[in-house]
Amino acid sequence: MGYINMIRITALTILGSILFAGAAIATPEGDRKAFSDFYTNRFSDVPTSEFVNGVYAIDAASRVQWEQIEDFPPYELDIDDGEVLYQAPFANGKTYASCFGDDLSVIRGKYPNWDTDKAMVMTLELAINNCREANNEKPLKYKKGAIAQLSSYIAMQGRGASINVVIPAGSPAAMEAYENGKEFFYSKRGQLNFSCADCHMANSGNKVRADLLSPALGHTSHFPVYRSKWGGLGTLHRRFGGCNKNVRAKPFSAQGEEYRNLEYFLSYMNNGLELNGPGARK
Repeated sequence: MGYINMIRITALTILGSILFAGAAIATPEGDRKAFSDFYTNRFSDVPTSEFVNGVYAIDAASRVQWEQIEDFPPYELDIDDGEVLYQAPFANGKTYASCFGDDLSVIRGKYPNWDTDKAMVMTLELAINNCREANNEKPLKYKKGAIAQLSSYIAMQGRGASINVVIPAGSPAAMEAYENGKEFFYSKRGQLNFSCADCHMANSGNKVRADLLSPALGHTSHFPVYRSKWGGLGTLHRRFGGCNKNVRAKPFSAQGEEYRNLEYFLSYMNNGLELNGPGARK
């Protein structure tokens, strides 16, 4: 309990000043700059571009092990399986290209986005299932399996593109989704009464048991990921759910409004960083 109390006190001290500054700025771009500046000041020897590598950007020992794993990526077969799934025709003879176009290199960079017609945040995984349903195919489950394989293949083709999430000007609904995602990130929940920011902002670089807490800057850049803990590939929303369980909070539904808005906010915070998924993590 002593360590948990330390986290809470540290979080309140650091995040109090961040949120106070954020309130004065009150624009998404102001939020993004303050968010990025927090990490570049906290880890002043880490180039901003390196934050896409998560904890491996801030811990040399972990990075060596990770680079060895990446020599023979554990997600390689998933990418191959994803390619087969992507190119396989639906029962009507069409493929995913009928929804996403022929240029695979630009698909990943389009998501998440604000879908004006549906008045909601659209993610890559949700778009994959929308494509399936438009072609009279059953939707896939959102946390692992085929959907993660498909998104890993698409992500691999889009590596190196810059994250560029747009909040459409003149769209109060899009701005509300962004603000809801921001509120989710900073709100405490669960029996441990932790927020995403408590762990991945105020205590980024600190240890919880044997694990080093990663910076939130760059978090959305490398999904889906193969986690050693999972023994397989998983989506970003699977990870969100796991984080909620860690603080003893009931997870929200994968691809529900709460997690889609959180992805929208976090991805906007990562604007300008490179997409480098799929990735491997502990």
